[in-house]
Amino acid sequence: MGNLITASGFEKAFQYAERFKEGLIVTVLLALFTVIFGFILGIILAIAKMSDFRPFRFLSVDRNGRLRGKGFLLTLSKINPIAFLASCYVEIIRSTPVLVQIMIIYFGLFNKHVIVLPKMMLFGFIRFERFVPGVVALSMNSAAYLCEIIRSGIQSIDGGQSEAARSLGLSKSKTMLHIILPQAVRNILPAIANEFVVIIKESAIAYTIGVPDIMAAVNDVRAATFTIMEPLLIATAIYFCLCFPTSKIIAYFERRMSRGNVR
Repeated sequence: MGNLITASGFEKAFQYAERFKEGLIVTVLLALFTVIFGFILGIILAIAKMSDFRPFRFLSVDRNGRLRGKGFLLTLSKINPIAFLASCYVEIIRSTPVLVQIMIIYFGLFNKHVIVLPKMMLFGFIRFERFVPGVVALSMNSAAYLCEIIRSGIQSIDGGQSEAARSLGLSKSKTMLHIILPQAVRNILPAIANEFVVIIKESAIAYTIGVPDIMAAVNDVRAATFTIMEPLLIATAIYFCLCFPTSKIIAYFERRMSRGNVR
C-alpha cells in the first residue's frame, strides 16, 4: 500500500513545487554547460583523432633513403601518439558507466588534496562545489560521443575544398577553422541538438553527488513526505515536457535544413 498513487500524495508533493522548479533550472543549466564544454572538447578530440602527427616518421626510410618494407622501425614510424591518446579516451569513456565516471571525477579529482573548489551558492540554491564536478564529468562523457559526431561531419566535407583552400594559400588550421568546420557544424547540428536532449536525461545521475537537480528534488520530497511514486511521476512529466518539445523542434529544423540542401 506504501506505493499506492493517491491524490493526497500529489498534494504533498506539490507543496514542494518550488523545489521542483529549482531542480528544473539546475537540470537545464547542467545540460547547457555540458553541451557547450563537451562540444569544445569533442572538437579537440576529433581533430586529434584525424591528425597526422607522427614524430618518428623519419624511421620509415633506411640510411640509403629507401622506404622500409617491414620491421619494428617501420611500425614505430606510423605511430601517432595524439590520435592514440584521443582514441583511448573515447573508447574508455564510451565503455564505462557515467555513474562511475562522475564518482571518479567528484571523489578523485575535486577533493581537498587535488582541486579544491570554493564553497558558495549560485542563485541561492546551487552548491558550486557540487555543480562544477557534475558539469565536468558530464562534459567529459558527452565529448566522447560528440567527438565521433564531429569527426564524421568533418569527413563528410568534400576533400576538394581543402585542396582548393590550400591552393589559395590557406594553412591547414585556417582551412579547418574557416572552411571545413562551419560546414561540418551545419551538417551535424541536429545530432548535436539531439545530444542536448540525451544530456537532459543523463543529468539525473548528478544528484548522486549532491547536485540539486530534478531527481534530487524527488529524493527530498520522498524524505519529507514518505511518498515516492507521486514525486517520480511529477519528475517524469517535467523531463517529458523538456525533452519531447525539444526533440520535435530539432526534427522541424532538421527537415528545414534537409529541404535547403535539395537542388
